[in-house]
Amino acid sequence: MLSSLEMRVALIHDWLNGMRGGEKVLEALLEIFPEATIYTLFHEPGKVSRFIESHRIVTSWLNRFPGIYRHYRNLLPLFPSAVESWDLAEYDLVISSSHAAAKAVRTPRAVHICYCHTPMRYVWDAEDDYAFDPVRRLVMRAVRPRMQQWDCEAASRVDHFIANSRLVRERILTYYGRKAEVINPPVDTRFFTPAGGGEREDFYLASGALVPYKRFDLTVEAFNKVGRRLVIAGSGPELKRLRAMARSNIDVRGWVTDQELRHLYQSAKGLIFAAREDFGMVAVEAQACGCPVIAFGAGGGSEIVQDGINGILFAEQHVDDIVRAVRRFEAMEWPEKQVRCQVETFSREAFQTKVRKFIADRIQSKVKPGTTELELA
Repeated sequence: MLSSLEMRVALIHDWLNGMRGGEKVLEALLEIFPEATIYTLFHEPGKVSRFIESHRIVTSWLNRFPGIYRHYRNLLPLFPSAVESWDLAEYDLVISSSHAAAKAVRTPRAVHICYCHTPMRYVWDAEDDYAFDPVRRLVMRAVRPRMQQWDCEAASRVDHFIANSRLVRERILTYYGRKAEVINPPVDTRFFTPAGGGEREDFYLASGALVPYKRFDLTVEAFNKVGRRLVIAGSGPELKRLRAMARSNIDVRGWVTDQELRHLYQSAKGLIFAAREDFGMVAVEAQACGCPVIAFGAGGGSEIVQDGINGILFAEQHVDDIVRAVRRFEAMEWPEKQVRCQVETFSREAFQTKVRKFIADRIQSKVKPGTTELELA
């Protein structure tokens, strides 16, 4: 019997330049396969957790490009050849953690399982969610047909897909013609917990990477209008613009530590979640701390928030819809136990249990009677 500790495992991740939801998935996978080697297009040292950086990390030739960490988005057409350049012939199992190119790796003998955060949003259905300048928009329109073709070809190399949400499962079926099993990404429900006993403070919170598609601008406009206190925690290219938009009732705080973020979740009246997200781990983190969520009712928000139970859903990404949702929210009570009613279904332990079973089932199905079995310990 060949156990998971004896299997040669490679984890393929698009790039390592910050700790976001995808990197938390990678951490959870590394706990299942502690001896795995990480392959990634580029790695900016110090930008991900010490736990990830304690593992062997193999980068592509893109990592040697001058200015790669700042300008990698301009090199999208080079991603296919970079990710296809790795030799993975020695591995028994390859798991790609992919929202872009990682799933395109060639695996001559390994079982290849893709944990898909989403098909490439900017290639398929969400160009308007990204604030591309006019030149980049023209370039994207020129390369999009070829990138879509390549993305479908890359998907055909995957043996089995895992989707991080029902929305992503639908996208995988629509764009790749492939079925996928939904396993939601892991949230550290041991770290994100209520403070216990204290009254919540009189402010709302919005948190995450400050990028255009997350629509923090709508949240700022809504709170400029409604006049309630709002704290925005996060960093990214939208930071200066949001600070310029915000009135005195809004504190665009910028980057915070995990401990500071947890305290904000534990203290805020509610989290504002205006993005059309593929999933949206910040919403679960908030609920785990007893903080109800006011969310756009499409994508991940509709899968996480049960309207009237652990938060409020609004129908349109519009300032007035957010304002109405806040007023409806304030007319209701939000008992902590009720807000936390489903958070353990998103725990790291639940994620790892489901992933282990998924992998074991697919590996066993590939083993012929009378041959050596592969099983997860």
